[in-house]
Amino acid sequence: MTRNITDGIAAREDLCRFLAACYYEPGTEFSEEHLFESMVAAARAIDPDLAESARKLGDAFVAQDLQTLLVDYTRLFIGPSQPAAMPYASFWLTDDPSMRHEAMMGVLDFYEQGGFDVSDDFRELVDHVAAELEFLYLLIFSQHQAQLGGNADELSTANALHHRFVAEHLSAWLGRFADAVRSGADTEFYRELARFTERFVRVEADLLRPN
Repeated sequence: MTRNITDGIAAREDLCRFLAACYYEPGTEFSEEHLFESMVAAARAIDPDLAESARKLGDAFVAQDLQTLLVDYTRLFIGPSQPAAMPYASFWLTDDPSMRHEAMMGVLDFYEQGGFDVSDDFRELVDHVAAELEFLYLLIFSQHQAQLGGNADELSTANALHHRFVAEHLSAWLGRFADAVRSGADTEFYRELARFTERFVRVEADLLRPN
């Protein structure tokens, strides 16, 4: 395995973690921990367009005061009534409220297959966009570890689960969610976050296509 391949996988791991963090309440730690600089560095190892999108995301965060971002975050993802962009996969996977529990159970099935446990400290539903991106991080991490260890069986299993999760699940709902964020956001930061998220998932989906 070449260094470029392993570096690319590590960058995908990092970028997925950083992206998940963007869907938590914005705070000063985003700047203090150099979140967006790290996103640009990771994205640069994957795709130039993705790196440019990460740069725009960081610029949009710096350009906006934190209180305005908090207000927009709350209105988009929390309420006070129905959020402008519901952050749960099950909401987008079916228009029938009675079927949303079944859709959520499908997400839990993916998590179980991947050995992913949602933390007791996580106060959201298990199909929240942040949780799903953290699960995607785990899938990429599992692929990386199997490749580094030269374990063909584990790699095949990790690849298959990554394929199913991205192609059958994430790709089925994330586009409509991103559209809702873009159209509902008052701040450029959340519009850029929607664009970046959609672009990153598209990169992951492209990895599934035959060369």
